[in-house]
Amino acid sequence: MVATPPARGPGFWRRALRHRSFVLGGLLTLLLAAAAALSLAWTPHSPYDVDMAARLLPPGGTHWLGTDPYGRDEVSLLLVGARASMVVGVIAVGIGLLAGTALGLLASARRGWVEEVIMRIADFGFAFPAILSAIMLTAVFGPGMVNAIIAIGIYNIPTFARITRASANGVWGREFVLAARACGKGVFSITMEHVLPNIVSVLIVQATIRFAIAILAEAALSYLGLGTQPPQPSWGRMLSEAQTLMFQAPLLAVFPGVAIALAVLGLNLLGDGLRDLLDPRLARKR
Repeated sequence: MVATPPARGPGFWRRALRHRSFVLGGLLTLLLAAAAALSLAWTPHSPYDVDMAARLLPPGGTHWLGTDPYGRDEVSLLLVGARASMVVGVIAVGIGLLAGTALGLLASARRGWVEEVIMRIADFGFAFPAILSAIMLTAVFGPGMVNAIIAIGIYNIPTFARITRASANGVWGREFVLAARACGKGVFSITMEHVLPNIVSVLIVQATIRFAIAILAEAALSYLGLGTQPPQPSWGRMLSEAQTLMFQAPLLAVFPGVAIALAVLGLNLLGDGLRDLLDPRLARKR
């Protein structure tokens, strides 16, 4: 048998809709996803066309939020920048989730020297944060979105490996796992049929939180010139281009800064809400 998690049927959604963090975080995250999806089909103006005659226009008219130092429409840049953040976040978190979960499950299932080696490799990985990893990759392969994704993804692997291993260790001692072993099931079968399903909620919450960190890391790398490269718009590079115009056009820094803050806030609130709703102990208290 498999331990029964908190109900995810109608009762789950009733509790979810009453959870303020989950609702607000979900709305902000949906707004981010909607902006990224909208940019695939429509933007008010081309985010790549340079028009120096229209540079630094204030909000209003045909440019709702004004234009940047190159005459590009700010709304269009923000929409396409949301797409870049989503792409980096999804792929980077996916890399960390898949690789880290596999390593964590292996460490928990095998124990002994296998677990020790994996955990020491994870400790070594913590010594190289995303920005430092990106700098090293840039020195070898040059700056770009792909290298930023790889750097952030590698940075996520140790985190997922440790969380997976700790959560799986708790499941391996449960009665239903002992019963499965007594029935002659192998380690792989028990891991896939009993251990993994019982830690999925933990991984979902952690993936949501790491998504927020990935967006922040991508913005920081782009700000430093190591992430998304021109002419592809990026919120971080929009901040970098606006820093020399703080007195001339301060709103150029406000718009991407608010976009980053709302995206990170929304994902963190969503993760906090999911943690409360998917944890059986916290769910019972609510």
